[in-house]
Amino acid sequence: MLRIGTAQIDIKLGERRANFQAVAEWMERYHSPSDTETVVLLPELFDVGYVIDKAERYADEEAAQAADFLGGLARKDGVWFAGGSVLAMTAEGAVNRALVVNPRGEYVAHYDKAHLVPMMDEEKYLHAGSAACLFEIGGVPLCLAICYDLRFCEWLRMGALAGARLCLISAEWPAARIEHWRTLLRARAIENMMFVAACNRVGDTPSESFGGHSAVIDPWGETLYEGGGGEEGAFVVIDPKEAERARSFIRAFDMRRPELYRL
Repeated sequence: MLRIGTAQIDIKLGERRANFQAVAEWMERYHSPSDTETVVLLPELFDVGYVIDKAERYADEEAAQAADFLGGLARKDGVWFAGGSVLAMTAEGAVNRALVVNPRGEYVAHYDKAHLVPMMDEEKYLHAGSAACLFEIGGVPLCLAICYDLRFCEWLRMGALAGARLCLISAEWPAARIEHWRTLLRARAIENMMFVAACNRVGDTPSESFGGHSAVIDPWGETLYEGGGGEEGAFVVIDPKEAERARSFIRAFDMRRPELYRL
């Protein structure tokens, strides 16, 4: 069994300290000790929001500040933080980086957003990642995705084929296209016969409103939890073996014919 928390919060542009405090307060409000292995999922760019055009000023060098902050919370509360991305500065340039931090507070893995959003001019300011992230929590294989990645069925399918039973998705998905979000989350869960847990921010910026509706979807496409449009949080316990049961019954992976899937 695995327990998933979705921290649906607002994000203040460029205010790292205030946003870290909001995450700490969310944990105080919603988290309670559990014997079940727990992973907490945060929104995309939860540290500073969409200030990617000012990355030289706001980016976190190799995500060190975020890793230190999440590491302290992870040790305190005995949880994983996996997903929840930050604006990080690397040798290649600024990236949109999701972190994996274990309950000992160790920064053990990361994923840099591979698909950059043209509507947000991300390709002008960010370096695109080129590697997937597959890791385990309590023996359960997981993969990560960030926001726009959700529109690329091949990317999540690759994680599923590598064995992932759960995909964690962090997002700043606009309210104007929230029905796309809700539909695609279910589609990715159904087609890959895996759990999908997604955390979307809420609130407004001068140019955009964000839609919330964080969710946990099971491998059959059933919604186990869905948030509304405001700040909130929930913890959902899942049985990762349900993904194996769905795959053994539907058998879509067994019946794939990849030699036909090319023009």
